[in-house]
Amino acid sequence: MRWDFIIEIFPKLLRASVLTLELTIAGISIGIVIGLIASLMRISGIKLFSVIAKIYVDFFRGTPLLVQIAIIHYALPVIFDYVPVAIVSGVIALGINSGAYVAEIFRAGIQSIDKGQMEAARSLGMTWGQAMRYIILPQAFKVSIPPLGNEFIALLKDSSLVSIIAVEELMTTGRLIMGKTPLVAEIWFSVAMLYLVMTSTIAVLVNYVERRLQIGDSSQKSA
Repeated sequence: MRWDFIIEIFPKLLRASVLTLELTIAGISIGIVIGLIASLMRISGIKLFSVIAKIYVDFFRGTPLLVQIAIIHYALPVIFDYVPVAIVSGVIALGINSGAYVAEIFRAGIQSIDKGQMEAARSLGMTWGQAMRYIILPQAFKVSIPPLGNEFIALLKDSSLVSIIAVEELMTTGRLIMGKTPLVAEIWFSVAMLYLVMTSTIAVLVNYVERRLQIGDSSQKSA
């Protein structure tokens, strides 16, 4: 193992890993917004909304992210006649794909809350929207934190797929370096370690947030 070479390429890979993390944060942020809307549509009781949300979830969960990236970056610009920007296409694809998974996470979280809480809120004069906003969703969000953390980690790893549209994230940068040197093992070892550091850090942060919320719940109950 050529450690001197690893040290030499590390700054470049580190910059690429920052872009990978930025892509993932942007994607998961979009995914949370879309996923929340889709989950509320699924449970709204309005058949049209429920069907639209189900089609969206089924399509983006049932097709490869690689294909979705290609459609957004290569097919849609042809249909709508615009010039695509690779990093924008990547973020949109990651966000829309993540939204389908987040929708199911939120839906499961909402359905895990006792139905009696909704009935109690409605009996106090709250509208359905107010009850969801102030009573159900805060609790559902706490329940959803662990699977949301897993989705964040999965999306971070899946972000390597945007390399097919020449976004110079961590995977693409590793391939570019590989084209200039025969030291393949050192390159992919470094890439793997950077991914491991990022995913491990996210896991630690998610566990911390989960513990803090549990401590907050315990304090409220004891009070």
